[in-house]
Parts: sequence; C-alpha cells; structure tokens
Amino acid sequence: MELRFPPVDTPDVEALEKGRLLFAGQTEFVKGVVAMDGLPPADRLEVCFAGRSNVGKSSLINALTGRKGLARASNTPGRTQEINYFTAGDLYVVDLPGYGFANAPVAVVAKWQALLKNYLQGRPTLRRVFVLIDARHGAKAVDEEIMTLLDRSAVTFQAVMTKTDKVKGSALQDALDATRAVLAKHPAAYPEMILTSSEKGDGIETLRAVIATIEP
Repeated sequence: MELRFPPVDTPDVEALEKGRLLFAGQTEFVKGVVAMDGLPPADRLEVCFAGRSNVGKSSLINALTGRKGLARASNTPGRTQEINYFTAGDLYVVDLPGYGFANAPVAVVAKWQALLKNYLQGRPTLRRVFVLIDARHGAKAVDEEIMTLLDRSAVTFQAVMTKTDKVKGSALQDALDATRAVLAKHPAAYPEMILTSSEKGDGIETLRAVIATIEP
C-alpha cells in the first residue's frame, strides 16, 4: 500500500544547488507588519511559515538562511507578534505570528489571528505555506484550524515536521502517522512532508531545494 504524505525524496543535485544559491546570498529583514496596509508590494513570489506558538519557526528560518539572529528565537510562546518579511534572492520569506496559545492578552491574540487570516486569504503572490508541526506531538486541533483556513483560501500548504531530533523510534512514527491522518482531511495539503531539525541541520538543504523549485 502506498504511503500517503511520505517524506520528500532527497532532491536531485540541480535542485539542491538551486536551493543553496537562493539562500547563499544576502538575506535581509524587510519589515514587521501589523496591519494589511503595511504589507510590501506584491511584486515577487513569496512563501510563508505558519505554526502554533513555540513550534520553532524562528529557529527554522535562521537555519534555512544560515543567519542565526535573522529571526528572533525565543522560549516564550507568542513572541512573534507581527508578520515578518525577509528577502532571499528575488523571494519573500514570511514569518507569521504563532497561532493558538500565546503569552499575551486575549485582545492582542485576537488581533494577530485576524491579521493572519486576512493575509492568507488576500495575498496574491503567496505560493505555498509551510505549516510547522512539532514532531514530539504531531498535528493538534489548532493546526487543523489553520489547515481549514488554507483549504478555504485555496492556498497550498506543506507540512514541515520540526524538532525531529527530539523524538526517538516509534514515537516519531506515531507522530507522523497522526499528522498524516489529519492532512488527509485537507484538500489544500501538499502530498509530501518535510522532516527537519534546526538544531542538527536535518532536512534544511531539502527545504531550501523545495522552496527554490516552487513554480511561479
């Protein structure tokens, strides 16, 4: 029986090189956006990273770009309170506010969530959302909420498992199986997952290659 949502195959040499070159150049922070009218011009392809608070988005972006301090990493859930824009070559890389639990007032969290929904539904140059899922836990109900929103917005999303180095043996397989069961419910889900560890560097070259080969 064919496995649904398998890990991405190792990219070929050409794709790996394309990914390396994309992130080998200057990567810059552009701006933090707190309202839709603050978004930069939609003049280039963009990909974004979404995930519940403390899933490791900032750490993954830092590993992806090879710049440790580019995206601010924190052990405090909900620290990212803006849509943060970065450039990599002729691409926008976007770090979205964490969804779900956040160490912030309810009204502030509600504002983040509204901004998140408006962005996902209204950004014409957005080609793929990478939904980050903690490999220690698998997909949770709050992850399903964002997946449902992406279904409704007709935006393709791809599951990226984070912190795979923190899980051993059957526990990782259980988390992957649970995540696959969730992904199967969502028509906007890309049919392959990416397994990563920002700490160990696992899957980072693959993720770069995937981003570099997304069709405009």
